[in-house]
Amino acid sequence: MIERYTREEMAKIWDLKNRYQCMLDVEIAACKAMNELGIIPYNELLEIIEKADFDVDRIAEIEAVTRHDVIAFLTNVAEFVGPASRWIHYGMTSSDVLDTATSIQLRQAGELIVRDLEKFSEVLKMKAREHKKTLCIGRSHGIHAEPITFGLKFALWYDEMQRNIDRMQNAIQTISVGQISGAVGNYAHLSPEIENITCQHLELKSVNISTQVIQRDRISEFMNSIAIIGSTIEKISIEIRHLQRTEVLEVEENFAKGQKGSSAMPHKRNPIVTEQMCGLARLLRTNALAAIENNALWHERDISHSSVERIILPDSTILLNYMLNKMIPLIENLLVYPDNMMKNLELTNGLVFSQVLLLELAKKGISRENAYAMVQRNAMQCWDSKTPFKELILNDDEVSEYFTIKEIEDIFSYERYTKNVDHIFNRVGI
Repeated sequence: MIERYTREEMAKIWDLKNRYQCMLDVEIAACKAMNELGIIPYNELLEIIEKADFDVDRIAEIEAVTRHDVIAFLTNVAEFVGPASRWIHYGMTSSDVLDTATSIQLRQAGELIVRDLEKFSEVLKMKAREHKKTLCIGRSHGIHAEPITFGLKFALWYDEMQRNIDRMQNAIQTISVGQISGAVGNYAHLSPEIENITCQHLELKSVNISTQVIQRDRISEFMNSIAIIGSTIEKISIEIRHLQRTEVLEVEENFAKGQKGSSAMPHKRNPIVTEQMCGLARLLRTNALAAIENNALWHERDISHSSVERIILPDSTILLNYMLNKMIPLIENLLVYPDNMMKNLELTNGLVFSQVLLLELAKKGISRENAYAMVQRNAMQCWDSKTPFKELILNDDEVSEYFTIKEIEDIFSYERYTKNVDHIFNRVGI
């Protein structure tokens, strides 16, 4: 069983205690940088490091009066530090600490998401290998096309999940930046070197340029990476939902002992988790759109983005963490019915071999148009009469005269549909 983690771990990243700790880390890192450049005396830096702390309830109490979260935070920290607190936030603006702290939180959240993506990928890989040669019908437009293997579906999802991991890692790099550039980003009171040293202490990169804020295209990229991951989860979920339909029943979500499917119909076994995933993916896309809307601010800054981010950043990261940790056991415990897959594969009485027949006739020197007409004529008769397609071909003198019995047997063989599966799996890296 793949090890799983609870969403509480992600939620802790966004609680006020961690938020204020990240802000305090930024302030202390800036003080260290200012000490290194001779602005803050060493003894006062030590006092700041030793005494700096905060009380969440006290900050809320101060903010009720000041109506300013950063001032309330700084006032409370000063209560712990004493006179040396004059150096905390020196030459900085609120967004220096807020945006840099947000970068730290997003990096923390992103790392948890990558971990969950890797766990989910391992489950998909496991299922791909298990069903590597399990035959099932491929569908286009929801209609039977040609045979594939069920393992190829998982291999496809695994491959896409590798791109999602890359996207998330790239997004983490994009948001792992900090700024200590002042009220309008021109370093009027602290040098760019202060910013560089501060960011080094925080294991962040300095932005090339900022205004009063770190630009929101970075967060847009992060949030859109989350939305794309959500769309992959939705893709997988839609497939499972379709395959669980009663008249298909090739797979089924595991139905736990004591579980109920309907308040009215005791027989119901519904695809609850995958339906839930499809709905939640919509929220991730909506939040990604809100993040894009945050990119355009007035002049060097307004605060229209701030209220939005207080909702969408924790909501989307916590939600994606939840979704991944629902999908991991769902795929692990997915009920797969190979017999039903074969039954469905044969529903059309061999019509799935129509393209093979078309191509083999072309090899015999028949024009594509004539070959198509010959095959389609028999295919439509098979469709209407339910007579096996192979039987119709054997009895069609116009078609059968071009083939030996052995050649017709080869045409109506499933082997061709699995012969390159190993090659595909090797390319995917499974």
